[in-house]
Amino acid sequence: MPTAFSPVLRATRLIQIGIYKTCAYAGTMRVALLQINTTVGDLEGNASLIRKAVESLDADLAVTPEMALVGYPPRDLLLMPGFVKNAWDVLTRLALDLEDSPPMLVGIPEPNRSETGRPLFNSAALLADGSVKQIFRKTLLPTYDVFDEDRYFEPASGPQMLNLKGRTFGISICEDIWNDRDIFRRRRYHRDPLEDLRGADCFINMSASPFTAGKHLKREMMLSSIARKYGVPLIYVNQVGGNDDLVFDGRSCAFSPSGELIARAAAFEEDVLIVDIDSCSGSVSRDDFSPESEIWRALVLGTRDYVRKCGFRSAVIGLSGGVDSSLTAAIAAEALGPENVIGVLMPSPYTSRESMEDALELARNLSIQTITIPISEIMAAYERTLEPIFRGVEKDVTEENIQARIRGNLLMALSNKFGHIVLSTGNKSELAVGYCTIYGDMSGGFAVLSDVPKTMVYRMARWINMRGPVIPQSVLEKAPSAELRPGQRDQDTLPPYETLDEILHRHIEQRQSEEEIVSAGFDQKMVRYVLKMVKTAEFKRKQAPPGIKVTDRAFGSGWRMPIAYMM
Repeated sequence: MPTAFSPVLRATRLIQIGIYKTCAYAGTMRVALLQINTTVGDLEGNASLIRKAVESLDADLAVTPEMALVGYPPRDLLLMPGFVKNAWDVLTRLALDLEDSPPMLVGIPEPNRSETGRPLFNSAALLADGSVKQIFRKTLLPTYDVFDEDRYFEPASGPQMLNLKGRTFGISICEDIWNDRDIFRRRRYHRDPLEDLRGADCFINMSASPFTAGKHLKREMMLSSIARKYGVPLIYVNQVGGNDDLVFDGRSCAFSPSGELIARAAAFEEDVLIVDIDSCSGSVSRDDFSPESEIWRALVLGTRDYVRKCGFRSAVIGLSGGVDSSLTAAIAAEALGPENVIGVLMPSPYTSRESMEDALELARNLSIQTITIPISEIMAAYERTLEPIFRGVEKDVTEENIQARIRGNLLMALSNKFGHIVLSTGNKSELAVGYCTIYGDMSGGFAVLSDVPKTMVYRMARWINMRGPVIPQSVLEKAPSAELRPGQRDQDTLPPYETLDEILHRHIEQRQSEEEIVSAGFDQKMVRYVLKMVKTAEFKRKQAPPGIKVTDRAFGSGWRMPIAYMM
């Protein structure tokens, strides 16, 4: 999704307090927005979700999100012809099952029958009267960030129009709406598919648009501007749920021809939203757009779906008494239920009594089970084994990393024996500069906080506590420390997190160079040190478990930096 919003777009928010035009018709045309949580590859399961969503539905047309039948993003499953064939077999049966239901638009990959171009189209099939009646195709195929659609799909050509019950609907799919010349200073594509839809009575957009903090309000401003520009109602249907490193926030919505928000579905949960495009009526779900609330709900949903869609039911977490493991445990307890979360305390000779007490207090507050496994004897065994080889060499970070790897091995042993998934607890700031131990605290099946900067971790912890005491106050007040040596503090190695996170934000998300960051007032020696750590840590990030994307640029599927390079 392009992010270069112009002043024109920012100003469109004002239309929500202005005077609106009336809608075009005096009749009734009810459209159902099926905001469902699909699982990639689960054709029968996704079809079942669609059937359930339209049970007893009072609507003239139902619309699913993009690629709803196969789940988004299907990635290289699309390269398997058998998978695409099976999807169409399921679609055919679904059409028969829904013969007596309202007409429905269902997202599905469509084989490209020509002898040129990519093998598929990103399409929507109109189901009506027991069969597929019409096909609509996506025009703009994103290849930036987490998207790689040009790898699989051939673009559509020409307007995608649906005539139904005396109305003409202009059909677009996700990226097709993100290229308006009046909204974006720099457009990624040379054409705007919406311009081909002039003359339609209503625009419909079927989306699978991933969440990032603050994105939806920008999305609503854009949709409002488009509805007003073309003078037609606009319906936007978005996927909800977590698939791999992406979370989809739902918030399907509709706008009147004047750009007024007339309906919005629930955030971060399944919903069926009914919109009457003739009377411009619907319901608007209440929402909280604060960063802490949005990110909390995204992390809870993303963790729940990743764990369950991967076949796990329970999680194990190393509890250190620090803020990262405390927040991770709180998210896991909310996502999976406290009865399905186990906190493991693994004290060493350098673990403070306060850290142990904080970890136990947190567990009591969350009502999660704890296990304590001291690691002093294991550390001593390593020391005896390595002493002949290390003799005469000063102790350094090697011994610190051994402690972290002991803990990682213990957590993985519990995972293997009892079938829990290990949730690693590192944050984005640490992952960016490599302040973490590969095969140690980086061990795990899912990295819940890997796109959450340390300063946001603290903000979220304080936000959680506003609803009641969860994370001990002492965790928020003490200096952060890995406690791998006597008196260790994070700031012995790193700049203060407020400074570090600002430098990282400028470099990673805004793509600023050393010179640009220094010109903004940061110390050159510090900036050079941080940027060197970011580059050096690339090999670690390539081996890290997946995590949930919540910022504009995460260390996930959209991060494609080389490991071995020189600049």
